[in-house]
Amino acid sequence: MPTKKLKIYFIGIGGIGVSALAKYYLEKGAKVTGSDLVASEITDALREKGAKLLIGRHKAKNLPKNVDLVVYSPAVQKSNPELKAVIQHPRLINQPRVLSYPEVLGELTKKYFTIAISGTHGKSTTTAMIGLLLVKAGLDPIVIVGTKLKEFGDSNCRVGKPVRQAQGKSQYLVIEADEHMASFLNYWPKIIVLTNIEKDHLDYYKNLGNIIKTFKKYIGHLPKGGILVANKDDKNTRKIIGDRDSDSYSFFPYGLKQKEAKKLKKILKIPGEHNVYNALAALTTARTLKIPDKISFKALSEYKGSWRRFETKQLTINNKQLTIINDYGHHPTEIRVTLKAAREKYPKKEIWCIFQPHQYQRTYYLFDDFVKTFRTAPVNKLIITDIYDVAGRETPEMRKKVSSEKLVKKINKNKVIYLKMNEVLDYLKKNLRGGEVVVIMGAGDIYQLDKKIKKNEN
Repeated sequence: MPTKKLKIYFIGIGGIGVSALAKYYLEKGAKVTGSDLVASEITDALREKGAKLLIGRHKAKNLPKNVDLVVYSPAVQKSNPELKAVIQHPRLINQPRVLSYPEVLGELTKKYFTIAISGTHGKSTTTAMIGLLLVKAGLDPIVIVGTKLKEFGDSNCRVGKPVRQAQGKSQYLVIEADEHMASFLNYWPKIIVLTNIEKDHLDYYKNLGNIIKTFKKYIGHLPKGGILVANKDDKNTRKIIGDRDSDSYSFFPYGLKQKEAKKLKKILKIPGEHNVYNALAALTTARTLKIPDKISFKALSEYKGSWRRFETKQLTINNKQLTIINDYGHHPTEIRVTLKAAREKYPKKEIWCIFQPHQYQRTYYLFDDFVKTFRTAPVNKLIITDIYDVAGRETPEMRKKVSSEKLVKKINKNKVIYLKMNEVLDYLKKNLRGGEVVVIMGAGDIYQLDKKIKKNEN
């Protein structure tokens, strides 16, 4: 008898995490359908793999009549017509299970030998490095990451074939474990990699103390014999490690004073001290798995970087050549280390930064940190454009409290200006002389600016 094909419907399927999960199930032979507000290269890739998608306004009638599982993105609000309909009237589509993306991923973490990469910054890059390192070591892992990798065919998901594991272990699953809305509390990994802990997502956590408490609870998910790989140079991580009340897991620290740090800085293709930290985390993790250093260093030296993480290309505008760096950084610390890395890589070049703040709430809660970061940023010109509004997450009151114009005024430097998004390209055409390094930065749709520049190449 043939096995019944699992039927899954994804609400918000175009999200970077949810789409990776959809690809996993497509590779496993499931019938995948889903919806999203707008089309993107991510939804296009899912269609190519066989998913059937509905793009546009979410409507209850979009729901298929018969599915086994409905998965929704954490970004989807409870008022979403599709989610509301399936929760209130499950019989409409044959009473499926209804789970969030973290809940479904959490079930997979119990099925596989899971390595979860967590922290305020560096998750995607460290996840990519560890995933690729395991591939090079012949361990053929499943990898679910919040960015696209060239080595995975420009995908955010890799589904390897199960291989024989020593001591009865299941196949390796490497995941990016997000702390937003405490999503990572759904996960039960055997190895946790902790890059750092800072203030972020304050609309949910309210303060740093709550963030630290939640990370501590998450570390408690490690089983007896589990492994914690953690950045000993990070002060907030040390607060957790210094106060740990469990001896059931092994602790493997890493830090910039390790003798390998200088070697990694020389061999990495991606610049910046922060990426040395990411590589040290990957190297330490590999050692816990008994992977030879020779394999690890070779894998790390060959890592090409990932989508929107210091992604560099050469473009021209009005016959003037530019170096474009596309980066996902949207937290003050990420901005600071990325611009520092750009200055180190291009010490004699004129550097411009075009930044799109991400969410009104983040901009409001971290306003002073943004001001401090941009006042000291090693750039020649800074353009701040409109705040990227994430649907359903903002309130009218918050929109009144903060704006890009207020941020520019507070920074109060001659090198910074505010421009509306639709004004940026014309400004670049008129003011760039050629030879500049232009850093396009933010977690919203700012990344499409380099496509507009490419479209205007002549």
